[in-house]
Amino acid sequence: MIVSSTGIGSGIDIQNLATQLATAEAQPALNAISRKTSTANALLSGLGTLKSGLSDFNSVVAKLKDGNLFKTFKTTSSDESVLKATAAAGAVSGSYAVEVVQLAKAQKAIAASEFSNSSALIGSGTLTFDTPAGSTFSITTDNTTTLEDLRDSINRATGNDFVTASIVNVDHVSTGPTDPDNGKTVSKLVLTAKDTGISNGFTVSGSDDDGNNSDLSGISSFFSGNLQSLSDPLDAIIKVDQQTATRSSNTISDVLPGVTLDLQNSNVGGTVDVQINLDQEAIQATVQSFVDGYNKLATTTRNLGKFGGATDGSGAGNGALIGDSTLRLVTGQIRQGATSTVSSASGDYNSLAMIGISIDRNGVMSLDSTKLSEALNADLQSVSDVFSSEDGVATRLDSKVKLFLQSGGSLETRQNSLKKQISALSDQKIDVEERQANFQAILLKQFTAMDVTVGTLNTTSSFLSNWINNL
Repeated sequence: MIVSSTGIGSGIDIQNLATQLATAEAQPALNAISRKTSTANALLSGLGTLKSGLSDFNSVVAKLKDGNLFKTFKTTSSDESVLKATAAAGAVSGSYAVEVVQLAKAQKAIAASEFSNSSALIGSGTLTFDTPAGSTFSITTDNTTTLEDLRDSINRATGNDFVTASIVNVDHVSTGPTDPDNGKTVSKLVLTAKDTGISNGFTVSGSDDDGNNSDLSGISSFFSGNLQSLSDPLDAIIKVDQQTATRSSNTISDVLPGVTLDLQNSNVGGTVDVQINLDQEAIQATVQSFVDGYNKLATTTRNLGKFGGATDGSGAGNGALIGDSTLRLVTGQIRQGATSTVSSASGDYNSLAMIGISIDRNGVMSLDSTKLSEALNADLQSVSDVFSSEDGVATRLDSKVKLFLQSGGSLETRQNSLKKQISALSDQKIDVEERQANFQAILLKQFTAMDVTVGTLNTTSSFLSNWINNL
């Protein structure tokens, strides 16, 4: 049997001919699948872009849905070296003269007894720690307990939430020129209250197992009478408009509602002016971000639905979602949510337009900051209602956007449908390509048989011609 890319019998390139015929037969179907796949991928990409745009917009909307934005206050302190002030939700505009009479301090004490080092034995006995508030815990030592062990036992003790123990290595306290320990370094235990204030102070009592609590050796050295005070516990005392307030901490958040005073230094006899005002800058910035977010989303939807203007039927320059019903629905819902009046507004303002936010004929939103500022000064609650009340612009936009973005929503349903369509088209392409390969094999087999036949006929023809010529 004669097999060749170029037919020996016919002289025809049968391999190439079979390939071209099989390709020509399959190409219309493949082209149709390719067009459908491209269209589906473009739609899928467009829906992804739309979802991303909606998600970005909703992050801005959420800030305005939270009514706390319109309860944002800023504070100023005339002397932050004395006190700093910050405001949170619940603050009220006002001005206050604050005098810091006394800072709160934590108790700190050092044991009088000296040890050669942190590994020195301290003796056996019991130490009991108490606070004015009634908290208490005890530490029991034995003849193998070192100063370091005692420190660690105090810090790890169950019920100890008010004192921290540490060790310092310092010079020996000389008793005179003949003291044999002059010039030596010794270890001492330091006890520090974890929190400031009188109520967080502590007392220590101790007893030796031998009952001799009067000496300064062993555990009795930590008896309360042998603790040297380094810092007594003190409460913070301030005067606000000449009214006294006493607190255990230097961070005071319950004197002025919604305002935290962070005391830095005392200024007895002087006052610091604390101003609390509505933070209009923060509100203006957030509203402007809403306007920018709306315009960004509008640009996205406009580009997705634009007509490119091509006249050759190619669709060149068209948006990925041109003529798409879902895009039209989203665009209409967002615009309606932004422009409709707010039925739940409590005051004179019930729409974005009334507080300085307008949309022009091209769908571009803009903010008149002066008009917004006037509205905030005139009726803060009403402006808040325009955005964050039950039917507020941000409330309903948040609801609409979440409806589009939710799992099983219209966008996700369409995306899943397109993904299935693309997968089915991929399977169809494989089927067409398999049929093409099979058809090409059949053609090649037929052409090869034809070529063999032609070759045989040519051989016979040559034989007969030669035979006749020899007669």
